[in-house]
Amino acid sequence: MFYKFVNSLRPAQKHSIFLGIDLVLAVTAYAVASAMLFGDRWLSALNLGNLVDIAVILAVVGGLSAKLGLNKVKLNAYEMHGMMDSAFIAVTLVGVSVIASFLLQTKPTHPTVFVVAGMLFLILSVLVRLVMRVALLRIYRSGNRRLRVLIYGAGQTGQQLATALATDDAVMPVVFVDDEPRLQSLTIAGLKVHRPSDIRRLVDRHNIQRIVLAMPSAPRNVRAQLTRELADTGCEVHALPSFADLISNNASTLYESRPVNLSDLLGRDGLEDQLPGVSDTYAGRNILITGAGGSIGSELCRQICGCRPANLILLDHGEHALFQIDRELTRLAPEIKITPILGSVCDKSLVNVLIQSKKVDIVLHAAAYKHVPLVEENAIEGMRNNVLGTRVVANAARDAGVERFILVSTDKAVRPTSVMGASKRIAEMIVQDFATRSDTTRFSMVRFGNVMGSSGSVIPLFGEQIAKGGPVTLTHADVTRYFMTIPEAARLVLLAGSFARGGDVFVLDMGKPIAVRDMARKMIEGSGLTVRSPANPNGDIEIAITGLRPGEKLHEELLIGSDMLTTPHPKILRAQEGHLSEIELAKALKSLSEAIETRDVALLRSILSRWIEQTAPEDEASVSE
Repeated sequence: MFYKFVNSLRPAQKHSIFLGIDLVLAVTAYAVASAMLFGDRWLSALNLGNLVDIAVILAVVGGLSAKLGLNKVKLNAYEMHGMMDSAFIAVTLVGVSVIASFLLQTKPTHPTVFVVAGMLFLILSVLVRLVMRVALLRIYRSGNRRLRVLIYGAGQTGQQLATALATDDAVMPVVFVDDEPRLQSLTIAGLKVHRPSDIRRLVDRHNIQRIVLAMPSAPRNVRAQLTRELADTGCEVHALPSFADLISNNASTLYESRPVNLSDLLGRDGLEDQLPGVSDTYAGRNILITGAGGSIGSELCRQICGCRPANLILLDHGEHALFQIDRELTRLAPEIKITPILGSVCDKSLVNVLIQSKKVDIVLHAAAYKHVPLVEENAIEGMRNNVLGTRVVANAARDAGVERFILVSTDKAVRPTSVMGASKRIAEMIVQDFATRSDTTRFSMVRFGNVMGSSGSVIPLFGEQIAKGGPVTLTHADVTRYFMTIPEAARLVLLAGSFARGGDVFVLDMGKPIAVRDMARKMIEGSGLTVRSPANPNGDIEIAITGLRPGEKLHEELLIGSDMLTTPHPKILRAQEGHLSEIELAKALKSLSEAIETRDVALLRSILSRWIEQTAPEDEASVSE
């Protein structure tokens, strides 16, 4: 209740309250000083002179407090500077009161009264604020669970960090750890300093959640080594630059890592600026994006907002992801109608009613389970979502007479070796089949490689491993992949929708495949570190080979066949690829549905091997090496 009351006060009201407290304390100090010097008899001897003294005291305290802004100082910032202001007011109070008493009264008040009153005012003013500060901080923090932090390094940077965090509502410094024996067992900034050998005991005893390395002058390899050693504690480990670096002109010292040029990682220039706008295709239309909360889906939403659609409908089965993108788009484009729908693409009744009731004109189908090892372990649910979900949405789009349907696919669908790739290949064949049997809806698909920065991609994984001191894990020394950025992928999907004639497979000219090992090396070097190898045993970060995971290919492909057609844009190509006949696809889907419903993984895999073109034998041999 009190917490709500304090939060409801406006700044001007808080300033008035503190000014009133200072005035009351000043009068109280005068009364107590008089009582200390004259006893009870001063009450019976109250006269006009005492009222003059009180008036002068109120004028001095009120005027100086407002002038110096003492009543405006936040409690959690009231430290030495605020105490100095209180002391200045107290000293001025004594001097002015003594002079005014001699000038305005025929029988001046004894100067000792004002001296004692000034001292009492100073003590009370400081004490009340410190007590209120402690009390209010406890009230503010009572409803918040603070992050408990261990600070490694009790030097200048560590002390500054502990002081800064002492009044923070979200983070609480608990203990120091330092290698310097002279500092161990001391108490600095209210925190005890311990030996590094005590870290694991301290983590368990104090429930430490994060360790901060406050030692910016230490060499990077030392900090990287510490990060690796501390990773076993189960805590997040962060390195802190010195506070002097925050305001220095040498900005490069501020960050542990420097941004790597995107063109260096891609092996080509980015195409975002080369891809034309597509506003006319999507302006004023009702557009449904499935998987709207995912990496590609959310970027599609952002770019579609720039096309000014009539209604942007977001479908996702993840509550948090849907909430996040809905909130972002509402701020980004408040003039556009945003309709978030929580549900699965496998829910036939939901999808049918949604597409018809919202009068959807264009469907961008980005919903899919895409993590290869995870889908490999959960083959039934992967096939249910990626295959049956695609059939449900495509069928609903055709029945409702939707103008365009665009499937977001992947290079892993080309001669797949994984369940995820096989599921996307069957999804492609479903869309190709619908394209041959639809007179109103234009069905097409977009196939691209790994998307940089998307969930599960190697870029954020490598970045996280580098930040923790390594090692950077690589499945195979020779593994290669095609890469593109999230904006490139989203723009390609939108362009495919504008180019589509029906049954098309669009691919982006992404240059040559990239050696993932080279990408890892560039990211390590871009962070200002060096690769540890037999040739450089003193390097900072090791690249460790873990072996190909189940279903993973050594090299990915973008095309099944060799027939390529041009499009209105030179960087976008159209592939003409064969697919199962309507009868064959119906048989395959019927068998798959039976395997999914009976949860028969062995039957599922046999069906996939029967109906989908697999990796060529020579490629399989290279993978197994």
